[in-house]
Amino acid sequence: MNKNLRHAIVLAALSLPALARAGGLDLYEVGTSDLGFAGAGTAACAEDASTVYANPAGMTRLSGNQLVVGGQILYGKVEYELDGTGLLGAGDPGNVIGWLPGASLFYSHSLSERLKLGVGVYGNFGLAMDFGNNWAGRNLVDETALMAMTIQPTLAYRIDDQWSLGAGLTANYGYFKLERVALIGGGTQKEKDTDWQFGGRLGIMYEPSKGTRFGVVWTSKVEYDFNVNATVTGLLGRDHSFPVGASVNAPQQVMASAYHKLDDRWAVTGNLGWQDWSRFSQNTIETNAGTTTSSLKLQDTWHAAFGAQYQYNATTKINAGIAYDNSFYKDQDRTVFMLPSGATWRFGTGVQYVLSPKSELGLAMEYADADGNSDPSRLVSGKYDQPYMIFLSVHYSQRF
Repeated sequence: MNKNLRHAIVLAALSLPALARAGGLDLYEVGTSDLGFAGAGTAACAEDASTVYANPAGMTRLSGNQLVVGGQILYGKVEYELDGTGLLGAGDPGNVIGWLPGASLFYSHSLSERLKLGVGVYGNFGLAMDFGNNWAGRNLVDETALMAMTIQPTLAYRIDDQWSLGAGLTANYGYFKLERVALIGGGTQKEKDTDWQFGGRLGIMYEPSKGTRFGVVWTSKVEYDFNVNATVTGLLGRDHSFPVGASVNAPQQVMASAYHKLDDRWAVTGNLGWQDWSRFSQNTIETNAGTTTSSLKLQDTWHAAFGAQYQYNATTKINAGIAYDNSFYKDQDRTVFMLPSGATWRFGTGVQYVLSPKSELGLAMEYADADGNSDPSRLVSGKYDQPYMIFLSVHYSQRF
């Protein structure tokens, strides 16, 4: 087997763990009221304990102790269509995403009027993909999952009436699974690994007036290391084993948000965000056949969002928002099939209902529409055409 084809097999089999978070798997959605804004104003709203995640500094705005429990489910319609030119032949996998549930929990505790302690448990990173055992590339991948759960202890301090600071340590538990169909015997080959990695979040909040606030959050880089034995057995007439240590790179990122109350009924929110993806354009994979370096031509991504909140009556708020993120790929026609990603528009709406003076229930939904992308690889050349995702969430907030 020639060198280029051998490298193509390695990259195709391991493209997900090499770059997963770049593929839009670093989700804004964690089952909170932010979903109804399409994330707009996330680092400035600070309306409940979910600000532990959104902006740690926002905890200083919360009185007493608060608990938020959230749940969400996403449905992805992401179909991969082979173009018939790949060496592995025909046989489309169809929709590779489907349904995926998620949950979150946040707690904020008042040590004093100025000092707050909090903790968050959430999963905003990962996706499961099921290509099926009948598609052309089933000997490369049948099913794969890359998930991470984060535990974030957090501290916030109010400096004065206008300025607050917050910081959180993120303990991130990553899980990676890869399954494929063996050519000999047709059985299932399974590989999985886990990893703990640590990072941090720093937040600042500025409140120039009662109805106006600004927030900025910086999130550190996190890198998971998964050790898997990616074995391609008998593919195209030969057996090839590639023991690989795969790194999942999560770049540093910055989110700046604003919240402004126009009057007793209306408030507007907004975001500007950045993720440092260009530093991961070169990816090196070490195998027993040597070292392969691949340039995937990544670029930094930018995010913008705008939202509004309407106070319908004393117990009900209605939220809406729109957001845009550009693609981390420089060229949508030179991507990898295990990474469906493109420029994305998000449209969200939701409602928050006061159940009692100390409790609140929220419902939200979001539609995310992404540009398609193509994989020109010699093995499974094809494209994703008009992928989209739908998020549905419910959250409950309790004050003590």
